Amino acid sequence: MKQGLSLRVSQHLALTPQLQQSIRLLQLSTLELSQEVEQMLDENPFLERATEEAPREEFGLESADAPVRDDDRQGDAEAEFVAGPAAASLDSPPAAAADSETPAATEGPEGEPDWEGDGTIDLAPDDSEWGGDAPARNSGTGDERPDATELASSQESLQSFLHRQALSLRLEENDRAALRFLIESLNDDGYLEDSLPALASGLAGNDNDQFDELVHHFQVALGLLQSLEPLGVGARSLAECLTIQLRARQDEDHTEEEKQVRRTAIAVCKQPMELLAKRDFKRLATLTRSNEDEVRAALQLIARLEPKPGRRFANVERNIVIPDVIVTRIGHGTSARFRVMLNPEVMPRLRVHDIYAGALKAHKGEGSQALSQRLQEARWFIKNIQQRFDTILRVSNAIVERQKNYFVHGELAMRPLVLREIADELGLHESTISRVTTAKYMSTPYGTVELKYFFGSALGTETGGNASSTAVRALIKQFVSAEDAKKPLSDSQVSEMLKEQGIECARRTVAKYREALRIAPANLRKAL
Repeated sequence: MKQGLSLRVSQHLALTPQLQQSIRLLQLSTLELSQEVEQMLDENPFLERATEEAPREEFGLESADAPVRDDDRQGDAEAEFVAGPAAASLDSPPAAAADSETPAATEGPEGEPDWEGDGTIDLAPDDSEWGGDAPARNSGTGDERPDATELASSQESLQSFLHRQALSLRLEENDRAALRFLIESLNDDGYLEDSLPALASGLAGNDNDQFDELVHHFQVALGLLQSLEPLGVGARSLAECLTIQLRARQDEDHTEEEKQVRRTAIAVCKQPMELLAKRDFKRLATLTRSNEDEVRAALQLIARLEPKPGRRFANVERNIVIPDVIVTRIGHGTSARFRVMLNPEVMPRLRVHDIYAGALKAHKGEGSQALSQRLQEARWFIKNIQQRFDTILRVSNAIVERQKNYFVHGELAMRPLVLREIADELGLHESTISRVTTAKYMSTPYGTVELKYFFGSALGTETGGNASSTAVRALIKQFVSAEDAKKPLSDSQVSEMLKEQGIECARRTVAKYREALRIAPANLRKAL
């Protein structure tokens, strides 16, 4: 075996740290980006939030129609981001954007972009205890208006609502502590998932005397908890939750018939919930020793109850949707056009700290290399955020241009669209379009929807054209909403109705779309 040296030329792709950061920022949602900005502000001393207010008209509708010239974009970096991607109209050429997905690897000027809007979120949990002062609902002062996240975080929780009611109860210290413990043990729906012995054993350990005493206090506290508002809170099962609400309605019964219906409903709740879900009237009538008419009336009464008492206290903050892009309609009729602009409220206003950067440039000494790296990281972070919003705006413009019929006529006019079409038009990769459209939302005249909502597969029609799956789902929803409640449409009937509209859609496809729309089957939609 003979050893030797050889020279080989090859090419390979490498993800630089800057490119990795750009890709990661692109796929973050609005709330995740706010958290990322806050973390970077804490870690990097060269990065700061801009305090001076930019002129409001820079983000208003007045400047949205004016296209941005190439010579203007060569000037101030601040004007490039504020006046360029902040707003664009389908009637005017969009601002010039880089064809690549990542910013150029050149060091920017000393003055970094100053972006309007603050994407930070002020999370203010409600830690008030019994007898404590309630937190202020509005952290802003003067003319400041709280954003949606602040309003969501200021909503009262279920535990706080129950603690406030418990203040009016005259209890001994042990019973008060037991009630407080049960309130804190409730889940988001208002149910007590663990049994009382399980809760007591976790506190008492191997002490049997203390265990029995804790169980006794928990039983007393459970009765008090289930008497509080909302009705059904503290239940350990769905049947118990419904029964608590039914028993609390006894004062509303004015006739003997209403009392009998309520008694039948309580008896139905004691039976297996599967029979209630399937609406097996005959078997329920046999088990409750009632007739089918009474069981039907009882199920109508049960349908008006709340299966999740803590629903209205759910943490809205984690479900809140903040649009990244705002689409407004200008004009009416055939002359109508649509303006696409970024939401200035979600755009962080960041810049490089001028004093620190100037001090580092003037004094080159020991440790300056590490500080220079941190300065470069701050500049790259600003550029990558700028690139993120620029890409979102470009993709949104392309979507609005292709789905213009949706913005005029609604979801029934949606046309088929795949990621590849937008990627080919903008010169980007499909994965980039997928990242842009994930967890990004657009405010339209028909509500706020995710960017992925505008993409749908194509279904064949009799005329040889294609219909969007989104439009077909909207049509199915329309058919079901207009059906006879006593004779709901089956999947086969819906498929035939779609064929009458010229859309080829099999029964299995209808069933899949119906399940995606969370529409129950025909046998469950049948009127009680």
